[in-house]
Amino acid sequence: MQCSPRSHAAKMSTMNNKSESGYIPLSVPEIGGNEWKYIKDCLDTGWVSSVGSYVIRFESELATYVGAPHAVATCNGTSALHIALLVAGVQPDDEVVMPSLTFIAPANAVRYAGAWPAFVDSERSYWQMDAEGFADFLANACEVTDGVLRNRHTGRRVSAVMPVHILGHPADLDAIMELAQRYGLKVIEDATECLGANYRGRPVGTHGDVGCYSFNGNKIVTTGGGGMLVTANAEWAARARYLTTQAKDDAVEFVHNAVGYNYRLTNVQAAMGCAQLELLQAYIEKKRTIARRYHDELGRVPGVTLMPRASWAEPNWWLYTVLIDPVEYGMSSRELMRLLQAEEIESRPLWQPMHLSPAHSQSYAHGCGTAEWLNERALSLPCSVGLTDEAQERVIRTISAARR
Repeated sequence: MQCSPRSHAAKMSTMNNKSESGYIPLSVPEIGGNEWKYIKDCLDTGWVSSVGSYVIRFESELATYVGAPHAVATCNGTSALHIALLVAGVQPDDEVVMPSLTFIAPANAVRYAGAWPAFVDSERSYWQMDAEGFADFLANACEVTDGVLRNRHTGRRVSAVMPVHILGHPADLDAIMELAQRYGLKVIEDATECLGANYRGRPVGTHGDVGCYSFNGNKIVTTGGGGMLVTANAEWAARARYLTTQAKDDAVEFVHNAVGYNYRLTNVQAAMGCAQLELLQAYIEKKRTIARRYHDELGRVPGVTLMPRASWAEPNWWLYTVLIDPVEYGMSSRELMRLLQAEEIESRPLWQPMHLSPAHSQSYAHGCGTAEWLNERALSLPCSVGLTDEAQERVIRTISAARR
C-alpha cells in the first residue's frame, strides 16, 4: 500500500529517530508539514529550476520573519557568505576578522573573495567570538597607516568582521558592533546556525550590515541545501541578486558585464523552505524542550558542563553541546563519543579551530587558546526536532552511567 505524503513524512521521522533499540542520529531533518504539497506543485507546474513563485515567497517570508527589508536566496549558506563579503566591499588581500572556533565554511568564503581570515579567540562563558580578544587584536595587532587600518604583522587592510554565531547561541553583538563602528569595519553576521535566535530581543542576522543563514540538512529548518542573505541596504541586495544569477545584464543577448555566480536556489528547494518555515516556531519549542531535559538530567553528572545561555540571548538550541572534563568525568570527550557510538548513539566534537587547519595555515591568528580548550572538551548530543523522549532518555542514561 502506498503511503500518503503525510504518513510517509511521519514514517521517515520515526525511522530517523529510533529510540529504545535503534540508532539515534545527531541532527536530522523533520519533514512533517506541507513539503510534499508544495514540492508536488512545483513538479505539476514544471517550475522546478531557479525561477518560480516559491523562491520569491521564501525570500519574502524569511525577510518578514527576521525583520529584514531585503532577502536574497542562494544555493547554500557558503555562497550567501561569499556574496555578502563581495557586496560589503571586501577586496582581494583584505583581512576579515572572525572566530577560530567555527565550521570551515566562513573561512573558505573569505578566501573565495580573495581575502584572508584573521582568527581571534572564543570566550569561555558562552563559547562565542570573544569581543575582548577582538578588541585586543585591533588595539595591539593593528595600526592605522594613511587612514587605513592594517594588520601590522601581515600588512593587509582589515576591512570587515564576521561574527559566527555557533550552536544556535548569539555572540555578544553590542561589543562587536561598537568596535566595528569605531574602526570603520563592515559587519557580516554568519547566522547560519541561528535562525530563530534573538539577541536582546532582535533576530540574529539583522544587527550587522548583512546577515546569512543556511538551510543545510542538519539545520533547524532545511531545504536540503540552500541559504539566504539579508540586509537593509537596497543596493547591496540588488547587487547580491545580480551576482548570484550569473551577473546577467541582457537576458536575450546573454550580455554579462561582471563575473557572476550560479548561486541560485531552485524553486523546488524554496517550496520545501516555505513549508519548513511554517513550522519553525514549533521546531524551536521542541529544541527548547530537549535542551531543558538535558539541563535537568545531565546537570547532575559531575564533569559535564551544560550548554550555556546568556541573559541577553534567546538561543534556538540548534545543536545541544556539553563540555566533558576528562579528569572529573573520567574520560575525554572523544572517548565518550566512541562509547556512545558503540551504543548506536551519534555525537560529535566541535570543529578543528581554524588557526590549526592546514587549509588556513597562512592566515593570521591572534591568541586562540580558548578555542583549543573548547574543541578538546566539547561534544554535541542528539537533538533532532523528532527526537523522542525515549531516545533522549537513552542518551542521558548512557552518559550518566559511563562516568568513571
